[in-house]
Amino acid sequence: MQIKELSSATGVDVETIRFYEKQGLLPEPARRDNGYRDYAQQHLERLSFIRHCRALDMPLAAVQRLLGFVDAPDAHCADVDQLVDEQLERVRARLNSMRALEKQLLQLRARCSGTHDGKHCAILTDLVSAAHGEACACHSVVL
Repeated sequence: MQIKELSSATGVDVETIRFYEKQGLLPEPARRDNGYRDYAQQHLERLSFIRHCRALDMPLAAVQRLLGFVDAPDAHCADVDQLVDEQLERVRARLNSMRALEKQLLQLRARCSGTHDGKHCAILTDLVSAAHGEACACHSVVL
C-alpha cells in the first residue's frame, strides 16, 4: 500500500509516518518500480502499535524501547513493566499539576461575577497585576 493508504488506515499523518521512519520506529518499506514506498501489513501493525502508545502519551523513546521488546518477544518483560510505571508517574504528576491549575483558576474565577464592565473586572485586574510582577488571587507569591 502507498503511504496515503497507510495514513488513512491508521489515522496517522503522512509526515508523521515519514518522521517515524527517519527515527527508526518504522522499518523502511520496499520501493516500487516508480520509486513509491510500498508498505506491507507489518508496517500497518507497527504503526498502529506506535499510534496506540502515543495515544497513551508515551514518549517516543519509550515507544522505541517497547518496539524492541515486540521485536524480541523472548526477552524478559520487567523493563516493559518499568516503562509503564514511569508513564504512570508522569501522568500522576500531570494530574497533580492540573489539579493545582484548576484550584488557581477557581480562585481567580471567584473574584468576578461578570456583571460589570471590563475596567471593574477583578479577574482582569488580577491578571494585569500578575503581568506587572505583583501577587494575584491565583498566585499569592509572584512566579
